[in-house]
Amino acid sequence: MTVRLEPGTAAPDFALLDQDGRTVRLEDLRGQKTVLYFYPAAMTPGCTTQACDFRDSISSLQGAGYRVIGISRDEPAKLAEFRERDGLTFTLLSDPDHSVHSAYGVWGEKMNYGKVVEGVIRSTFVLDERGVIELALYNVKATGHVARLRKLLGVDS
Repeated sequence: MTVRLEPGTAAPDFALLDQDGRTVRLEDLRGQKTVLYFYPAAMTPGCTTQACDFRDSISSLQGAGYRVIGISRDEPAKLAEFRERDGLTFTLLSDPDHSVHSAYGVWGEKMNYGKVVEGVIRSTFVLDERGVIELALYNVKATGHVARLRKLLGVDS
């Protein structure tokens, strides 16, 4: 049974390396609202679409007080390449053993091209300034997700 986090609960703690090899902890994120999104793999078509949508919306999200952080199982070097290749202006974190994915309930069985496989369940969490979950969105689609999230957050275009 996969855990599902609910609004009002404390976000699970973590300490992960970013694309530059620096450690980022949940406690480092306190004081600002954070959009934390989990995606399957850097530089794949869907994940690139989603990351570029976040990149293209970053000014309005930041203007509304949100920081964006992406988390995948990719190693920091691949995340650095992804960030550079697509001009991403937000932090990417590496969770190669998927322990943080599991803590957030985004690692488990899913349908992929009609087959049940184990892997990353594309999901997004909005954390408040104290690290409490305000919004938990599981099984999101890569295309159109950022626009939907902006609407849910009341962030203007």
